[in-house]
Amino acid sequence: MDMFGFPEENCFEDADALSRVPKFADTIINGTMDHQHIETSIPLLKKGYDMLLEKPFATNEKEMRELVDCVRENGNKVMICHVLRYTPFYLSIKERVAAGEIGDIINIQTSEHVSYHHLSTSYVRGKWANSDVCHTTMLLAKCCHDLDMMMWMMSETKPVRICSFGSKFQFKPENAPKEAGTRCLVDCPLVDTCRYSAKRLYLDQPDRWAFYIWDKLEGIENPTDEDRINLLKGDSNYGKCIYKCDNNVVDHQSVLINFASGATGTHNMVGGSSKPLRRIHIVGTKGEIYGDFEESKFFVSKIHPTKTDEKTVEEVDLRVTGDMVGAYGGHGGGDERLAEDFVKFIRGEKPSLACTSIFDSVAGHLCVYLADKSREENGMPQDVIL
Repeated sequence: MDMFGFPEENCFEDADALSRVPKFADTIINGTMDHQHIETSIPLLKKGYDMLLEKPFATNEKEMRELVDCVRENGNKVMICHVLRYTPFYLSIKERVAAGEIGDIINIQTSEHVSYHHLSTSYVRGKWANSDVCHTTMLLAKCCHDLDMMMWMMSETKPVRICSFGSKFQFKPENAPKEAGTRCLVDCPLVDTCRYSAKRLYLDQPDRWAFYIWDKLEGIENPTDEDRINLLKGDSNYGKCIYKCDNNVVDHQSVLINFASGATGTHNMVGGSSKPLRRIHIVGTKGEIYGDFEESKFFVSKIHPTKTDEKTVEEVDLRVTGDMVGAYGGHGGGDERLAEDFVKFIRGEKPSLACTSIFDSVAGHLCVYLADKSREENGMPQDVIL
């Protein structure tokens, strides 16, 4: 209240309290945790607020349909934060696809490699490690971007059937070194050599994941190394042996989707890689587009039979260097563009090609839920009913 200058009468303990007073704004920005979206959104949607809602907007199909029905019944404008759609990389690819440059899509392949330090920090030791606690699976928490991207690129057709395989492959007790302890800084002789040692990942690099690791030290103005050591020696999950945590989410998963047009799509999530990576490859009847998000570069290869060659290849390099680095903002330039588009969406102006209403987001979310159901049923194909 003091930091942002809100009057006391406009500060509320929860969404229900806000919904009980007369509507005094046009929109709500809902950035609560995934499993709180239903309880915080529905009272305010019924009150008549429009909303910018974080993804994933629901943690299961029942919640998804409940929220979508509420929006439909109340006529709200709700936009979902699929921020990667707004990055120069993906938006440029979508523009090429929408213009018909590679013809009708035959197959689309997406992949995400989650780096070893991100996987261990967020999905083994961190807040998304256990689906019973966080209410989201690994695929939903990490790859709803990727499945949304696939649905966006394939918007001329709909998914009809899906299957998936995946498991917790690496971080489980039976894979722990024989001499491993239970807490890195307390009883483990491998504290200086294990690649997942809390000392090596967090004390030696205290700023990399500071927002997560040191959350319990937020009340200390200038935490010291001793404060950090004591936290990791205590009851912090980040101080536990990586192989002996209570994680239950998968660390790798593959998804196969069949579309109504006959096209197919695959997504591969692989955790524990040496570096983060997102790639996309779209093959059409006239050519193909393939690229690397981290490099912000893609290629457009078109069928062009001649006596000397069989194709033309255009390189599109969107990398930002030098003085332009700060100009694009967060998420590769997506954050600011999303905010701008939301304002247009609410005002009734024409939004960009990337704009994602809640109705546009249903297919991607449903594919995630059904992929996880298939995985739990040993790859049993699931029908997609939109």
